[in-house]
Amino acid sequence: MDLLAFLNVNELSLGMAKLPMYPLFDTAHYIVSLMALKEQPGAVAVSRRSPLACWFSSMLFCFGGAILSNLMLAEPPVAALSNGGNVLLASLIWYLVFYSPQDLVHRSASLLPIRIVLSGMKEVTRTRKVLAGVVQAQTHYKDAILVMIAVGWAKGAGGGLMSNFEQLIRGVWKPETNELLKMSYPTKVTLMGAVIFSLQQCQYLPLQKHHLMFIYTVFLVVNKTTMMLSASSSWLFSPVEGAVYSVLFAEPSAEPSPASASLAKGPGRTSSSDTCAAPQGEGKAASECQNGAVASDSEGEAAAMSGTRDRNQSQSSGRSKKTD
Repeated sequence: MDLLAFLNVNELSLGMAKLPMYPLFDTAHYIVSLMALKEQPGAVAVSRRSPLACWFSSMLFCFGGAILSNLMLAEPPVAALSNGGNVLLASLIWYLVFYSPQDLVHRSASLLPIRIVLSGMKEVTRTRKVLAGVVQAQTHYKDAILVMIAVGWAKGAGGGLMSNFEQLIRGVWKPETNELLKMSYPTKVTLMGAVIFSLQQCQYLPLQKHHLMFIYTVFLVVNKTTMMLSASSSWLFSPVEGAVYSVLFAEPSAEPSPASASLAKGPGRTSSSDTCAAPQGEGKAASECQNGAVASDSEGEAAAMSGTRDRNQSQSSGRSKKTD
């Protein structure tokens, strides 16, 4: 691209495209992924109760993208675990994150400067994974852009897309947390990357591959760093996303008017707070009336009892006269 050549970033983009991911960038990816797993509710308890289940769910977090993309292309899913060096490195980091003395590794990596660096390195690996998924799908299905987008998306965000299966391994079943129902930032940005890399591979986007890798990586790193420093979950395209959703997919709100709300309430109907709170004078009069009613009732009961005694006495005197 002429603009990138003018800005003297051609060599930089070529160098970034040839940058090896193993072991430094892969280490950062494993640390950030396993820290995210440990911070989920109940993950620490599972690690104490069943280390094997914790290790298996950790491997899904680290290699979920490769496993899911292989499943989509009818390739062996265990091929993602064929690299013994990566599996050994991920297992070592899993042990240090979950079982290090005094939780030293997790506490150190949670410091904001260190976490920003590790997250930036993880975003570099995200670019490679999305591009690798797109190229892998293109070798099976030439110019099938939808398949390329799907596989690139799965390769870059497989850990999030397989979160329900990973939760099931830990004994948790929350179908409402499906990434397709409410996509997180990594899932959204990976889908965007899969679309632009698929367009570039199909010659619809006039950019060289290493230039596009450089632009996308810089965007990921800058946006992720900004979100972490500002402690915000909104990304650069959040306003565009909200506007498109409200125009194309949002349902018009049918709020009731004040007149219809009053009709729905009904005539002469008062709220519970109105029935509970009576004026002071009315409450006093009501209490006096109630006391008067109680007094009249007691007087009536006394008169009835005296009348009963008089009748009993008259009956007894009548009986005595008859006997005489």
